[in-house]
Amino acid sequence: MSVLTHPRASTPRRLAWRRFQSHRLALVSAVVLALLVVLALAAPLIALALGVAVDDVDLFLRLGPPSGAHPLGTDVLGRDLLLRLLHGGRVSLAVGVSSAMVAAVIGTIVGIVAGFFGGRLDAVLMRFADGVISLPLLPLLIVLAAVDPGKIGIPESIASSEAFSLYRIIGIISLVGWTTVARLARAATMALRERDFIQVAVAQGFGPARIMVRHILPNAASPILVATTLTVGNVILFESVLSFLGLGIQPPVASWGNMLTGAQELIWQAPMQAVWPGMLIFVTVICFNFLGDGLQDALDPRSGTGTIPR
Repeated sequence: MSVLTHPRASTPRRLAWRRFQSHRLALVSAVVLALLVVLALAAPLIALALGVAVDDVDLFLRLGPPSGAHPLGTDVLGRDLLLRLLHGGRVSLAVGVSSAMVAAVIGTIVGIVAGFFGGRLDAVLMRFADGVISLPLLPLLIVLAAVDPGKIGIPESIASSEAFSLYRIIGIISLVGWTTVARLARAATMALRERDFIQVAVAQGFGPARIMVRHILPNAASPILVATTLTVGNVILFESVLSFLGLGIQPPVASWGNMLTGAQELIWQAPMQAVWPGMLIFVTVICFNFLGDGLQDALDPRSGTGTIPR
């Protein structure tokens, strides 16, 4: 009776949203991440309201306390710490989301192709993925980030630009971060290719590309989305580590990682210089992890209705 009265009450989207709402930590994490994104995007408006610019240097105000003009104080060069954190959030979030999305695209293509065709192609692609997985990720990223761009043919005008370090980090992390998505996409594809609707599409003469894009990809999207969300937090951590070591985003471009680098010698004199970027990294990473857990529960049709709050 209730189904007839409320025909939309049990649709998959509504059930998924209900399961996601029951995951309280995921819901709070989504709100926190949305707030961080809004604040980062509103950085120019906040700078205009404060009457300062992110790169304004005032050595007379170095390591200044919080004030009306500088709500979180100033850094070692007298720059506004709040604006530096917001611009650093722009960079760190851009690196995390962009790298995760590029890695997801690469992994999805590799996984679906391997799972759909199988045979030798599957064996070659998966052995290559296993080889990438077996590499120690952080040392590999450090080695790749330390390569001199000039020695691999990149013009000096490009290598010395402020945006180059950003694009380099995105490219490096994307090239080694696709393996998890590839394995999930392959497993989902192998399960889907035996389903009746795929066999019907093959019998109708549809080509492999059309079947993979229009039939397999939409049905394999849930695990890919969850894996991509979880990857974002890991990428932000890797970017922070590389920037902390001086191999990531290079000053004067701000990121939370290189802000920690600049604060390590001031930890006793001005501890908040390290506390703020460190806290933002921690909150962002843990929120993405909780969000990924919530999406996994919401998109898994075998999940319960979420009666146990978390």
